Amino acid sequence: MPGTSEAARYQRRRERAVAALPEHGLAALVVGPGPDLTYLAGYRISASERLTALVLTAEGYVLVVPALEAPRARTAAPDLTLREWQETADPHAIAAALAGAGDIAVGDQLWATFVVRLQEALPGRRFRLASEITRALRMRKDPDELAALREVGASADRAYARVRDLEFAGRREEEIGADIARLLRDEGHDEVTFTIVASGPNGASPHHQTGPRVVERGDAVVLDFGGTRQWYCSDITRTVVVGEPDAELVKVHDLVRRAQEAGYAAAGDGARACDVDAAARAVIADGGYGEHFIHRLGHGIGLEGHEHPYLVSSNDEILERGMAFSIEPGIYLPGRFGVRIEDIAAIGADGRAQPFNAADHALARVR
Repeated sequence: MPGTSEAARYQRRRERAVAALPEHGLAALVVGPGPDLTYLAGYRISASERLTALVLTAEGYVLVVPALEAPRARTAAPDLTLREWQETADPHAIAAALAGAGDIAVGDQLWATFVVRLQEALPGRRFRLASEITRALRMRKDPDELAALREVGASADRAYARVRDLEFAGRREEEIGADIARLLRDEGHDEVTFTIVASGPNGASPHHQTGPRVVERGDAVVLDFGGTRQWYCSDITRTVVVGEPDAELVKVHDLVRRAQEAGYAAAGDGARACDVDAAARAVIADGGYGEHFIHRLGHGIGLEGHEHPYLVSSNDEILERGMAFSIEPGIYLPGRFGVRIEDIAAIGADGRAQPFNAADHALARVR
């Protein structure tokens, strides 16, 4: 059960969300299972065919919850009013009755089946996205969130230190991926979300599906992995080489490393997200590989692995203290290899980007 200070933190978040409703011309905010519900209530549950919805209005906060899940909800969020519904009840009508009069913002990840039923229960009402409210709140991490990101980042660092001692040559990518997942859990992760092991030519696919390819000596291997600890996400990428690297791999890796450093230097309080992307991209373009940097520089991170803000050329949003994001330049040479280096960072109290990953950035040699 949450302590007093933890309950107060969620209460403050709900108060800020409700205070923003009139600014956006909204009567209510309705969110279902997912990161918004976790952020606002400290309640984390998987979506199912039974509607769970937190309804926030100027009159208060009510969690509409299936009766069979009420004990769990009461334990997780004891300060919330629960409106339990039995199997034969219509939970959409219950949520609609709580929503007041006016436009409704619904969770971006609320299933379409629930949204359609709510629209039927509230005919003539305009429905908008909850992220009009929650995006600004969740982008700016509080000290507890930053501490959680720092802890999960350190856990990923410890796992990577042990990954470098694994045998790579002669083993399938999927075997190595399973080892990485085990090491993440050993080093403190509650969940493992993904393990990308992209060897040789597979490294040229940034989101390669770890598979049966056998790693060979001389391969560059992109290792991108992460998960959660206390609900907050890690995401780290390092590139290693099995044995000795060739000259171009060394050159490309150094270029990516310098591009990341340029991204760090550009990221700070008051910087535009697009300018941070541009700073890193310029290093790679000047090195002759601009066409091979094929994705944005970074993404926000917190309760989700990918969230706002995004470091991309089309985003002129201003970065502020408390915002957390990845910085992950890469170069991908089709049919040959790829290199990516990724850390998580946040804009600190000094206005500069502070890394949450301290793992060695060097091109590590593995067996």
